[in-house]
Amino acid sequence: MKKRVKKRRRLKIGRILLAFFLLFLTIFVIYSILNLKITNIFISGNYYLSDQQIIDAASIGDYPSVIKGVKQIKNLKDNIYIKDVRVKVRKITQVYIEVTENRPLFYSIDMEKTVLLDGRTTSEKYPTPTLLNYVIDSVYPNFVKEIGKLDIDILNRISEIKYEPNDVDDNRFLLLMTDGNYVYINNSTFYKLSKYMEIIRNFPNKKGILYLDYGNNFEIIE
Repeated sequence: MKKRVKKRRRLKIGRILLAFFLLFLTIFVIYSILNLKITNIFISGNYYLSDQQIIDAASIGDYPSVIKGVKQIKNLKDNIYIKDVRVKVRKITQVYIEVTENRPLFYSIDMEKTVLLDGRTTSEKYPTPTLLNYVIDSVYPNFVKEIGKLDIDILNRISEIKYEPNDVDDNRFLLLMTDGNYVYINNSTFYKLSKYMEIIRNFPNKKGILYLDYGNNFEIIE
């Protein structure tokens, strides 16, 4: 009977030791995973901000642990130049950051500020179109909204913007393009600029005025 008791005690102690070992192993594995450092950072969606600026803004230049890094990356939304950010982790230590920039739209001479996609302003200057004059309050919000829908390639073809209402349209603007052409447009027809290059190709080596506020007529300037 005594031998059986000793054997049971040994089995019990063995199971307890095994349980402690497995618990320790589990804790060690979890700790190791939580403290794995970022090995690679991949960034997409940025145009105005460089990869390094995004890395610096997220404070991940020292390649912290993945858990800490992901948390810091999500805080990029607090940056005025970033509208949204998505982060994915692949192969445990590779971090992929996709940003949507709160990109600059134009520089307002009246405000002496650069206006961003969400309407906020910054003192920083960027290679954007210049808004030459004041836009009335009833027109300005939609103007920002509509010009913000333009592709960057089209926006970069605009050199100057002048608010130029007439007797029948208080939403009217005159654009000076980088190629020397002029475009009349209003808030409801800004989308037509997406076809700008397609329209201009019909008039090779010609300069003129494109009326997109009503229709799409091109008046050649001799």
